[in-house]
Amino acid sequence: MTAEELRESLLCSPRNGLLELTSEQRQEMENYCKRYAAFMDACKTEREATAWATREAEARGFRPAVPGMEVKPGDKIYLNNRGKSFLIAVVGTESLAKGANICAAHVDSPRLDLKPQPLYEDSEIAFVKTHYYGGIKKYQWTCVPLAIHGVVCKKDGTEVTVTIGEDESDPILVVSDLLIHLSADQMKKTLAEGILGEQLNVILGTEPLEGEGADLVKLNIMSLLNEKYGMVEEDFRTAELTVVPAGKCREVGLDRSLLGAYGHDDRVCAYAELEPIFNMDTVPTHTAVCILADKEEIGSVGISGMQSHAFEYFMEILCDGQGVKLSHCFANSFCLSADVSNAYDPNFPETCDRRNNSMLNYGISICKYTGSRGKGGASDASSELFNKIRTIFNRAGVLWQTGELGKVDQGGGGTV
Repeated sequence: MTAEELRESLLCSPRNGLLELTSEQRQEMENYCKRYAAFMDACKTEREATAWATREAEARGFRPAVPGMEVKPGDKIYLNNRGKSFLIAVVGTESLAKGANICAAHVDSPRLDLKPQPLYEDSEIAFVKTHYYGGIKKYQWTCVPLAIHGVVCKKDGTEVTVTIGEDESDPILVVSDLLIHLSADQMKKTLAEGILGEQLNVILGTEPLEGEGADLVKLNIMSLLNEKYGMVEEDFRTAELTVVPAGKCREVGLDRSLLGAYGHDDRVCAYAELEPIFNMDTVPTHTAVCILADKEEIGSVGISGMQSHAFEYFMEILCDGQGVKLSHCFANSFCLSADVSNAYDPNFPETCDRRNNSMLNYGISICKYTGSRGKGGASDASSELFNKIRTIFNRAGVLWQTGELGKVDQGGGGTV
């Protein structure tokens, strides 16, 4: 054999997938990205993602999971877990005793949560205090347009949805920063120290209410919230309000080849799970299960995180509906944990092992293991499992690549 023939048969040669697309495939990709962008605009919090998924599931004939229900091939079933996480399944022709094919992603993202007693006035400026959620670079949150999303459970028992800063007619909010002329001391600090967590106070207003007494700016803000949402200050204590970047998903680059939006981690995987299970037009052999989890950014804790029993509860309903033991189902199931990887960035080459890093346009990135440093906290797939994925992708013509989350000892991470 010639060197070229040996190279073709023996070596692995990554390739840019965009160069291989037909015009029809490119249009299909563009259409998918538009649907994904619309999903991103509608789902900036896990609550919004769960509500969106529930509406779409019901419109497609999925029905809620109910203990004791009969479960048969072709059934479409979902579970809305307290409005914060979502599970969905299409029941296969094989018994659940032979396992299910499961994919899990998360729909929470780093953000600023309002504290239980957030509203205050200082120097005739009204602020709300926040407690950041998940891993953030705090300096990035200053002087960028912000919006408030969430729900308020009022003392009369009613619940109101709050969204401020997304409509074109809405005001936006900001966290202030020092102007450069006063930043000499600040600029000597590390990036982690330049803006502290207790400085992430969001400006709500500066106009005082006409009248006498203290805190007239705060009172004016409270009056506006009462007029629009019927809120009183005590309602903040039981509210779940979140500050996120304002604005819609936008195309990036003169060639419009990228999408820029808040919350790609991990709604990019959540949507990639949801669309195919929503549009499944044949009954699968093995039951297909999709999980949209909450609380991944802080350790998958709580009643809506993967450490809760929500997933087991959902699967138990399905298994009970077929007279199958849950443990037997799990013993034979297959699961992919879907989350974001990092693409190689030549601006920061020192963070990555280029030979083992994902690249833009080179296909879906498969990380065999997660964890940090010595694979601490890793989920490490076996060779047999990895080969199963390779076989499925190669047979289907899916372009894929392998990746790691940066250099050894540089960083790392995990997921649900």
